[in-house]
Amino acid sequence: MAVDGKSQDTSLHGEKQLRVALVGNPNVGKSVLFNALTGAYVTVSNYPGTSVEVSRGNAVIQGKSWQVIDTPGMYSIHTITEEERVAREILLHESPDVVLHVLDARNLERMLAMTIQLIEANLPVILIVNIMDEAERMGLTIDLELLQQRLGIPVIGAATARKRGLDEIRAAIDSYITQPRIERRFPYSRLLEGDISEVVGLMEGEYLLSRRSLAVLLLQQDEEITEMVRHREGDGYAVLAEKVREKAFERRDSFHLDLSLQRNSIVKHIIDGVFVSPEKRVITASERLSNWSVKPLTGIPMLLIVLYFGLYKFVGEFGAGTVVDLLEKQIFVERINPWMVIAVKRIIPWEIIQELFVGEYGIITLGIRYAVGIILPIVATFFIFFSFLEDTGYFPRLALLVDRLFKHFGLTGRAVIPMVLGFGCDTMATMVTRTLETVRERVIATLLLALAIPCSAQLGVIIALLSKAPGALAVWGVCLLLIFVLVGVLAARVMPGEAPMFYMELPPMRLPQLSNVLTKTYTRMQWYFLEILPLFVIASVLLWLGKITGFFGTAVNAMTPVMASIGLPKETAVAFIFGFFRRDYGAAGLYDLQTQGLLDARQLTVAAVTLTLFIPCVAQFLVMKKERGWTVAGGIGLFVTLLAFGSGYVLNKFLLLTGILA
Repeated sequence: MAVDGKSQDTSLHGEKQLRVALVGNPNVGKSVLFNALTGAYVTVSNYPGTSVEVSRGNAVIQGKSWQVIDTPGMYSIHTITEEERVAREILLHESPDVVLHVLDARNLERMLAMTIQLIEANLPVILIVNIMDEAERMGLTIDLELLQQRLGIPVIGAATARKRGLDEIRAAIDSYITQPRIERRFPYSRLLEGDISEVVGLMEGEYLLSRRSLAVLLLQQDEEITEMVRHREGDGYAVLAEKVREKAFERRDSFHLDLSLQRNSIVKHIIDGVFVSPEKRVITASERLSNWSVKPLTGIPMLLIVLYFGLYKFVGEFGAGTVVDLLEKQIFVERINPWMVIAVKRIIPWEIIQELFVGEYGIITLGIRYAVGIILPIVATFFIFFSFLEDTGYFPRLALLVDRLFKHFGLTGRAVIPMVLGFGCDTMATMVTRTLETVRERVIATLLLALAIPCSAQLGVIIALLSKAPGALAVWGVCLLLIFVLVGVLAARVMPGEAPMFYMELPPMRLPQLSNVLTKTYTRMQWYFLEILPLFVIASVLLWLGKITGFFGTAVNAMTPVMASIGLPKETAVAFIFGFFRRDYGAAGLYDLQTQGLLDARQLTVAAVTLTLFIPCVAQFLVMKKERGWTVAGGIGLFVTLLAFGSGYVLNKFLLLTGILA
């Protein structure tokens, strides 16, 4: 597999490895097809010089070894976003042997414009008309053979989420590499053809893309293509550049519009008789559900239902309640820990070393118990819930629903994806903020994730704890929501810049396949658990060292006045020290304090609010530093810490004054 975004030239057996790149708009099923071709074991890494992730995996197709590359979403070869630039870089510099252009059958006309660009670029394109099952349910008819004849490339109908068309895709990939490539042109107007011909006539360099395609991009004043052509043309570039400037000046008011209109005209000609919609289009149940989910009047109640049954009932009550009680109490506390204490004391005669493994902060009795008995079931149930929602197609609709609200925070609806993912793991979600279009959006989203979005394990434990005290969960939720809104609005006013335009493809809403949900959950759990278990062990070792050196006691004593100022006993400082290592570690610390009867309803609520807002855990802070730099990460960490304890102080005074939760 690829490492650090670099392609590889040979397979494990030494032969040259072929490459297939998946391209297309976001939310058309590229990732589903990628997973079907490669399986669950893939490499995800940043493309060199960017913060955009690219997935790579290996596949054996008809006995040949292939590397499969899942490129970021793109709408055109003429790029605008960083994701589109990375997708084109892969096409330009990694020389894929086959390019699979995946599009949505329901939006065939709009998406074929990019197919034309890929064909004109003389790339080895196979068109995958995906989501055919939904198109058929809507009564749409597509003549794939006629479309293939008019485009001059292989065209395959598929519904990859239903495993339909996969065998045909594999066969087409295998056979296409042996077929000769014939350059295909789609004629433009005489004026535009004349401009293109004049530019092409001055080009002498060798290129992967056709000179005709590059000439169009030069006339569109594409900066990356201009720089590449400058390098390839050498001394002849000056004349070429002058011709491009001349043509661009002559057509400065109309070139982009004319090109777009002519491509649309070409597409309309191609699909004439290919794409037939019924006079009265069938409105499916999934379409009705889709329409309800994006309208505030129906979408907000739907969101509340999803959160109640998904987060509160499934993750909170079942994951953090039933499963944690089984694993943590009945298995670890009652069986594993007592047996391990006896075994360690028999094997290790030194009490201080015994403490390291089975003491108050022991690796087994605390670290592994927290990781496996408390955190693992909560995170597992969250990822099942998240993967289920992801496969239904609900997230893009949620993004549309909240777009208008998020604009008040300097964000677009696209930011809802890292926000929701933050409820699983804030560290992972902070990495996902790189998909947002502007630096301003990324900083604001990173701040809000660090401040007011609890990870799944922390959320599950807190819901389980506060739901036992009437009103406590409501107070906690209202406090976090108010702080999220207040900080978001202020950040939007303070941070310079404007929010970008928001657009997003909507995949069909459908019932997920259990196998897809379980595969995604397994892959995420594998990554998550391999990350958290070593951290919990390291945290236990550091806490043990702190205890035997007296540093831990000193830290608790130093935090005692702070704890007292927000109405909490000194023992609560332990949970906050735990929280510095991981947010979920701190929440598990509160779980222990509550079971010991050290916190009443008011104190538990104040502690939960303050801990949720508290400084990001070490892993999240390190990712913040990597993504945003030391200055931004340090500023966010300091701001969040001060706001957390300030909010805890105000909330404690308010609860004492009003007698709420008394």
